[in-house]
Amino acid sequence: MKSLTLLALLFALLPVSASTKPNIVVILADDMGYGDVGVLNPQSKIPTPHLDGLARSGATFLDAHSGSAVCTPTRYGLLTGRYCWRSRLKSGVLFPPRDKPLIEDDRPTIASYLKDHGYQTAMVGKWHLGIEWARNTQGKVIFDEPFTNGPIEKGFEQWFGIAASLDMVPYVYLRDHQAVAKCTTTQKAIGFPKYVRAGPRDPNFDPGDVLDDLATEAATFIKKATSRKQDPAAHKPYFLYLPLTGPHKPVWPHERFVGKTKLGPYGDFIYQVDYTVGVVLEAIADSGQEENTMVIYTSDNGSFMYRRKDGQNHHLNNDKDQGYRPADHSANLHWRGTKADVWEGGHRVPFFIRWKKGGIEAGTQVPRVTCHTDIFATIAEAVGKPVPAGSAQDSFSFLPAARGKAETKPRPGVINHSASGIFAIRRGPWKLVAGSGSGGRQGPRGKPFQKPYHLYNLKEDPGEVVNLIESETSIAADLEAELTLIRDAK
Repeated sequence: MKSLTLLALLFALLPVSASTKPNIVVILADDMGYGDVGVLNPQSKIPTPHLDGLARSGATFLDAHSGSAVCTPTRYGLLTGRYCWRSRLKSGVLFPPRDKPLIEDDRPTIASYLKDHGYQTAMVGKWHLGIEWARNTQGKVIFDEPFTNGPIEKGFEQWFGIAASLDMVPYVYLRDHQAVAKCTTTQKAIGFPKYVRAGPRDPNFDPGDVLDDLATEAATFIKKATSRKQDPAAHKPYFLYLPLTGPHKPVWPHERFVGKTKLGPYGDFIYQVDYTVGVVLEAIADSGQEENTMVIYTSDNGSFMYRRKDGQNHHLNNDKDQGYRPADHSANLHWRGTKADVWEGGHRVPFFIRWKKGGIEAGTQVPRVTCHTDIFATIAEAVGKPVPAGSAQDSFSFLPAARGKAETKPRPGVINHSASGIFAIRRGPWKLVAGSGSGGRQGPRGKPFQKPYHLYNLKEDPGEVVNLIESETSIAADLEAELTLIRDAK
């Protein structure tokens, strides 16, 4: 009897999962291009050992896309399983504190879904989906006062991070419903590469420290969530959503990473993002639950860096600060365009998933056309509980594909959306752009639904050079009809 009691005590002190449901970690980089990861770009001179290792230990999706080529709509789509153009935001991004929260009050998110099914839920990092800030009687925002309608109201039990991009106000950490410090100073505007807008700031807030602080917070959560000794709630599996702040501008690597890549601040920053992922992966390994932890890594859109051309890598309309732009790196690989564009470089992104206990074999490569909206349905299949009725309508599980199995039903066409609202639809090798240009930063920018449209066969023409809209009229018509069907679906 005494031996049984001793065994029970020892078992209680071990980090174990009382459920067969997986822990789930979703890491979302900010503006990381397809070519920024070494495993996808063998010519890259930027070391990314942790991301390369993650890719090789699980499945790599070679044709994965963000729903939008800019960040706010992508984040909406990832968390809700619903294309953002179905919301009130038809183009662009939210700007704090001007814009109201985007996710509808009754809209299920991955976090609320998992919370309802017994998960601990936490978010660490960039929100950028709107907050209801406190205001005085004159309507002026008071950043130091408690706020509402942020991540906590959308299913996360705890949150530590920042309101939006690292170049947007306020420059202060937020925890749950409250800033952690007072914004007693004003940040002056800074140009490239340390680009930030002017606005209220905590005097102790240092952009160079943010990735380290997020990594520490995430690792601490994982340790606590998997330790019965520390928290009785650790009987539950956990969900961690970790939207990072890099390599989005400000291109501001911590001083200990400066010069590590010999490719300027951009290369150093990519290296730091990889290091940050490594800290989180180490925490997962230390938890003793690595095999039953699903890890998904991707980016919210492509890089803002232009494709290398003639040994150059240019930033839009800016020939200054050449030192931060590596001359020997193609952030979006050979894909046309950049962040904000409907061209492939705007939304084709790194995408890796590891879940050993879930049957995903190391080294798997998946050609399936996939979208961030699919993460919701994939998680639901892994958990074994249905997606809430009437929600996540644009989400289709990719778990069979990650396991190397054939899908019983092909995924409908994937829709991509530019910053200005130009649509594109992908099915197989074919891509139809329902507009007259990029819809973003690279010319011609064009307009939504303005003809001539663009049609490309990406298998034969990955650089989107030869427009086949006039010669392949039946394919274009079929894709346009499917685009209309999906857009009109309620």
